[in-house]
Amino acid sequence: MQLHQIPSPAGSHKRKKIVGRGRGTGHGKRSGRGQTGQNCRAGRGVILGSEGGQMTLLRRLPKVGFNSKWPDKAQIVNVRELDRFKDGDVVDPLTLKDANLIKSLRRPVKILSGGDIARKLTVHAHRFSRTAQEKIARAGGSIQVIK
Repeated sequence: MQLHQIPSPAGSHKRKKIVGRGRGTGHGKRSGRGQTGQNCRAGRGVILGSEGGQMTLLRRLPKVGFNSKWPDKAQIVNVRELDRFKDGDVVDPLTLKDANLIKSLRRPVKILSGGDIARKLTVHAHRFSRTAQEKIARAGGSIQVIK
């Protein structure tokens, strides 16, 4: 079988809607755009948030705070989740990804102090909470901050 012999699935070829060619077509006179007004004309139509002369809600509300376009959202891993690794292991973002504890290697990793750890691990991460550092050190492990 070749490419030109493969049948297309039912409903994949839809007939183009031809408008403005007389009332007999079912799409005549106003071409399916309804009555007259801003939305039946060519161009953009009603602008989002427009209230017809009244000042829009977005402009009436005060500006508050700051949201970065590129937030530095760290991926959170709790200390209790590190207990699944063996004694003496080196835990870095790659091993965390393999264990499905983080989703991306491109975003920074932060280790938090939730739970307890009993294993001696060397943990490489971008950030650590102070209590997480203490818990890893108390278990005999060490930390290394990734730049």
